[in-house]
Amino acid sequence: MSTSPTVGIIGLGAMGRPVADRLLAAHDSLHIHARRPQPELIAAGATWSDSPRELAAVVDVLVTFLPDLPELEQLLDGEEGIMADAGDLLLLIGSTSSAPAVRELADRVHTQSRGRVRVVDCPVSGGVDGANAGTLSIMLGGAPEDAAVAASVLAPCGTPVHLGPLGAGEVAKACNQLVVSATILALGEATVLADRSGLDLDALWGLLGGGYAGSNLLESRKHKLVSGDDSPSGVAKYMVKDLRFAADIADATGTEPVLLPALRSAFDGIVDAGLGDRDIAVTRRFVQSRDTQAS
Repeated sequence: MSTSPTVGIIGLGAMGRPVADRLLAAHDSLHIHARRPQPELIAAGATWSDSPRELAAVVDVLVTFLPDLPELEQLLDGEEGIMADAGDLLLLIGSTSSAPAVRELADRVHTQSRGRVRVVDCPVSGGVDGANAGTLSIMLGGAPEDAAVAASVLAPCGTPVHLGPLGAGEVAKACNQLVVSATILALGEATVLADRSGLDLDALWGLLGGGYAGSNLLESRKHKLVSGDDSPSGVAKYMVKDLRFAADIADATGTEPVLLPALRSAFDGIVDAGLGDRDIAVTRRFVQSRDTQAS
């Protein structure tokens, strides 16, 4: 592979689109394929491919930002699939997925391609805001030489760090989501307690944000927590999948978690209450509704 690999991307949703913008600006070229036309990206200089097969045939590195592995699997096989005409290809998986499932997929494509297609998992943290700003935390798992290429390609999008063998990125993302889910649930619950006690919420979180309770998550969600506006940025229902993957890792490592079962129950409850498409700051609304139901 050359020092300046040809890069493509599939998955131009809320996260993938700003990633594509930054990749195009940094690498001066980008090959794309999507379910919908992308006239703005084309106008900016991206090159359209009519199928996953066409895309995979002309790039050295294919970045995928799809919801999960089933969506990627649908694009791999068949006459117009990624594997149909792929040469020496590095496939970067940006979804939050199961680490064992990523390894299984990598083994399959490696065998099917006779070693020409390699995989690096690269889930990210930082949300749409981080994608737009180029400040994502990018968690890489894979062979060192492949991870080095992935890091050079993704560097314009944030901070890529190689954490270990294939699947390590997914383990790191599961750990991240454990912390994020615990934090946003605590913030939502604390907001309800403070509000019902007559506190000025804006003043409260402005004050506590400067102490040990402060975090990037509080900074990004402070307005939503104070105002009660949980219009979506990072939707809550995705946390159910992420926490399931964390539970799989706990089982695989013989770990008996303390918080994880409660967090899974809470986010299952959020979805069951019809709030799964709201922002994760919906934890405030969810705690309020539980209290109303209990009374």
